[in-house]
Amino acid sequence: MQIWQLTRRVHVSWFVAVTCAAFVSGVACAQLEWAAGFGSLAWLLLGLALVAFAFWQRRVAAIPVAIVAGLLIGLWHGTGAFAKLEVYERIVGSSVVVSGTVKEDPDLGKKNETLLRLGDVTVNGRKVAGTVWASTTDKADIRRSDRVTVSGVASEGFGSFGAALYRAQVKAVERPVPGDVALQVRDWFAEGVRSAIDEPQVSLGLGYLLGLRRALPPELDQALMVAGLTHIVVASGYNLTILVRFARRLFVKVSKYLATLSAASMVAAFVAITGMSPSMSRAGLVAGLSLAAWYYGRSFSPLVLLPFAAAVTVALNPAYAWNDLGWQLSFAAFAGVMILAPLLQRYFYGDKKPGTVRQILGETVSATIMTLPLLVLAFGQFSNVAIIANLLILPFVPLAMLLTFVAGVGAMVVPVLAGVIGLPAQGLLAYMTTTAHYLAGLSWAQTTLEIQPWMAWVAYGLIVGLCIWLWRVTRYDLRDVNIVE
Repeated sequence: MQIWQLTRRVHVSWFVAVTCAAFVSGVACAQLEWAAGFGSLAWLLLGLALVAFAFWQRRVAAIPVAIVAGLLIGLWHGTGAFAKLEVYERIVGSSVVVSGTVKEDPDLGKKNETLLRLGDVTVNGRKVAGTVWASTTDKADIRRSDRVTVSGVASEGFGSFGAALYRAQVKAVERPVPGDVALQVRDWFAEGVRSAIDEPQVSLGLGYLLGLRRALPPELDQALMVAGLTHIVVASGYNLTILVRFARRLFVKVSKYLATLSAASMVAAFVAITGMSPSMSRAGLVAGLSLAAWYYGRSFSPLVLLPFAAAVTVALNPAYAWNDLGWQLSFAAFAGVMILAPLLQRYFYGDKKPGTVRQILGETVSATIMTLPLLVLAFGQFSNVAIIANLLILPFVPLAMLLTFVAGVGAMVVPVLAGVIGLPAQGLLAYMTTTAHYLAGLSWAQTTLEIQPWMAWVAYGLIVGLCIWLWRVTRYDLRDVNIVE
């Protein structure tokens, strides 16, 4: 590279992108043994000084400085957070009493046990950092936001959990007053929908509209997983994007302010109703930033938005960077939809704007490519029918969400006609459940494949190389991509 290129000024957004990406990498590395010495405040101060220098210079030659600065700050932040989790190592194998707030809707396990994710944890009366996973066969009425006390033998944690309690005993369940109002509204509306639509279709409709995947019957849940359709009933970016685009397009002809306000209200309401899961925290942040950029006539390149959103979520919860599969898959899918998909569309179709089917096909293929190495590494299997299933079902998801909403409102306004009002939603959802079961039942629907971590890294290296090659060939400006339009 010539000297004049090294001294060329670079837009501040690219320094934000590389610093944030390095920060996330630093937090992820903080769990490694060699990173233990980076907890000193001196490393933070050095990192901040380097950041200030890099942003002041804003030249190509200063990009490595920004990367080092991000790594140092990330290592400092992650090391401090990881040190607080050492308490869990001392309780493994011991009988403990754990109290915590249920952070997400409880799951049902394969043996009909209740699975809990607890935050704001106390262990034997002492407040500790991190989260705890617990399973119990006790039939207690436990909901999101309840304060639960369980006892059992602590086991080593997994993913982002500091510890796990298997077959725990429920000692107490406290429901705050007034409690989780958004959850109460969600459950109240869900009851109305259930009076208008039959099972298992109603569970699928509620999964679309409210992110209630945990209400799905086990057979349907398994069929959706095999068919590669789980993402459409998980509270994440796809559901939220549909709501945001609907609100924006509905009011944009009235005023830009009203369109932004209505879409932002949709984001806030959906996040409150579904809860702050790792994927939902990413989706809400990305949607909010994209809305703000659209309102002010600006644009966020996904290459900037992706690392910035990752850095914000990891700064709030460093555990996301430590083997949290949901968080990793959410960002991988986002990168596929916002980076790889438009590059492929431009390469194969030029400037021609994609129609619904082509857009869904491109986004599905791209999200599948980006998440495939992670899925195979984690589960040792992948769906062969995912693209077919998504093409047959995804185009109708917005309509299914609308019909499910109409059924719920109609059932509450005119209870006597609930079954009649719910018939359109019932029919469309029946088509979707039948399609999912059929495709999942095919003998070749799923392939088993085990890979090593280094293979996943090589795969992502090849994908990044493909994206760079597509960009160099097409010269496509990724700033034109916006999820709210």
